[in-house]
Amino acid sequence: MENRKLRNSELDRKSTQEFKSAEKTPVIVILDNIRSINNIGSVFRTADAFLIEKIWLCGITAAPPHKDIHKTALGATDTVDWEYTEDALELVKGLQQQNIKVFSVEQTEKAIFLNN
Repeated sequence: MENRKLRNSELDRKSTQEFKSAEKTPVIVILDNIRSINNIGSVFRTADAFLIEKIWLCGITAAPPHKDIHKTALGATDTVDWEYTEDALELVKGLQQQNIKVFSVEQTEKAIFLNN
């Protein structure tokens, strides 16, 4: 059985207005010093799919409007709330002061695999 890939118009995505008024998943994503513009767009697209509350872009991470982010994000830069701030550490401290739990994902020698 062969499966046909759906066109964007067939995905039954929420309109920008519907997305903005929909109940969000209480997750905030912080992208700090992300070099790959395609990865940034992919995070926007994923955040749109999971109704993520907000994306913070920090440091050298590129921000919309950017043609390559837009190309990968497939319109999610218009739906997902996002903001830019230079200093991710200050942002994290501020979120923690609001009693928001912060978890980080990074590839380091002592990292714990996500499935653990």
